[in-house]
Parts: sequence; C-alpha cells; structure tokens
Amino acid sequence: MATTLETFQSLFNGNTKNKSYRTDSGKVHTIDWNVDGSRLASGSLDKSVVIFAYDGKGSMVKDRTYREHGEEINQLAWHPSVSHYVATASGDRLVKIFDTRTDRSSTTIETKGENINLAWSPDGTTLAVGNKDDLITFIDVKTSRIIREEQFRYEVNEISWDRTGSLFAVTTGHGSVVFFDAPGIQKEKDKPLEELHCLTAHTGNCICLEFDTTGKYFAVGAADASASIWDVAQLVCLTVLTRIEWAVRGLSFGCQSQLLALASEDPYIEIAKVDTGERVYALKCDAQTLAVAWHPKASILAYVQDDDSGSVRLFGVLD
Repeated sequence: MATTLETFQSLFNGNTKNKSYRTDSGKVHTIDWNVDGSRLASGSLDKSVVIFAYDGKGSMVKDRTYREHGEEINQLAWHPSVSHYVATASGDRLVKIFDTRTDRSSTTIETKGENINLAWSPDGTTLAVGNKDDLITFIDVKTSRIIREEQFRYEVNEISWDRTGSLFAVTTGHGSVVFFDAPGIQKEKDKPLEELHCLTAHTGNCICLEFDTTGKYFAVGAADASASIWDVAQLVCLTVLTRIEWAVRGLSFGCQSQLLALASEDPYIEIAKVDTGERVYALKCDAQTLAVAWHPKASILAYVQDDDSGSVRLFGVLD
C-alpha cells in the first residue's frame, strides 16, 4: 500500500501540467487566491492589480484590471470569508479595498509610509499594514479608520494573525518571530501591544510567515536558506527544510495543509510534506520565484517568477 508521500509524488510526477497567463502588466510581485478559489489576484511593479476568474477545471481568464495606485503593488490579500473583496498595499502610501464585482475600489486609506505588507484578521474586521519604516497601521475595515499605529524598533518583514485571532505575529531581521496579544489591538490603544512570545527561529533574517488553514501549523522562511515548520499550540519547531541554497521569499500551505511550497532564489520551487519535511516535488523554474499560492481546494499551485513576462503560472492537476 502506497504511503501518503508516495501518493503525492506519483500525483505530481505523472499527472501535472504547467500553464502561463499574461497579465499584460509589468513584473508580478504578489498573488493570492480568494477563499473559494474562484478568483486569483496579482499585483505588479507597474501599479496594476489583475483579477483572473478560475473555471474550476484548470484554466483562467482575465476578468478585471485595476490601475488606481500610484506606485508598485507590494502585497495583496483577499478577505478571509468574503470572496469578492481584495485589499492592496502599495508604495504610494495607500491601502485600497476592491469589490471585484465592480470596476473601481470601494475603500481607500492613506497611511504614513511606503507600504510593503498586509494582512487581514481572521474575522475580516481589521487590516494590518506594514511599511518600510517598520510602522504597522491597524485599520478598522467597517469605518475605514486607523485605530492603532505600532512603531517597531527592529526590522519587521511579514505580519499575520493566527487562525483563531488570538495571536498577532511578526517576523524580524533578528531571526525571530514575535507574537503579540491580538485582542489588545482593539484595546488600550495608547499603550504598546503586549508581547507574549519571542521565538528564535533562524540564524538569518526571517522574511516570510504563513499559518495553515487548519490553525495547526505555521511556517517561517528565512535568509539563511531554510524554512521551519512549527506547531502553533506548543510553539515547537517540527522540522526544518534545508535542501534549498538561497533565501526563502514566500510560503504557501496546500492540499489540506499536507504540503508546503517554498518560493526562493533557487531555480526551482520546493514542495515538501508538512509532517515530515520530505520532498514531494521540485518544480523547475527559469528564474527565482517571488511568490507561491496553493489553490484552497485543488492540487494547483500558482506562482510568479522574477522576470519581465508579466505572467502568472499554474502548476498541478490541470484539465
């Protein structure tokens, strides 16, 4: 009887295809699937946001293009439960929320710096936005008002809530992941956030952070050419992936949180089994990978490379 590892290896070695879709934009920086997998959004160096409609059978068509930002799109993220809202963070100091059923943004919030990262709270009520000066701005989505600004004295690279909404995490330039009391974001706004835990995760700069959809795991990618997988409840490291040779730039859990994909400066995407760290597949690429995103329901990985093609690629079980 085949093991889970062998089943996945057989799937990706024998039944996969690779498709490329032009955005007609510049270099793509960021991608994300919406909650039901019906849309994929991309954000580009040329300031555009492109929405693709996915047909559920392995193909996409371009649905809408937004050109409202004045600088590059550094990160975007879909609402955690509403399938037609996507938020964008740009170097133009603006955060926008787009209702992808319409032709224009529904909300615009001005921040104090060049925005580089963005995260939704699990209940969709709050947006956190980080800028190049390590200032995190918290926005009440219903009122479109800034409710808190938190200035950090160290380099902050990625931000995220855990799936329960009880922890707010940041990755740092010191190789650590710092967890804060998330409910405190809404309380005592004149006081700094309460630090709960500080994990020394890597020897190099911690670049990216991803919580899986089950709430059981989180993964950290670092400049020391490795990625670590952790147990959320115990805050214990389960395994470290060290097969790559360059910095990890992006992470994505997929296939019901059984697999983890790594975007790095290596000429391939590492796909590993979460519980053991074993390699499932190495997807060869023409250039380093900037971002990866598993489809929420299918064995399909979206990814973008560091090239000027303006393309989004799909890899997996495609009809």
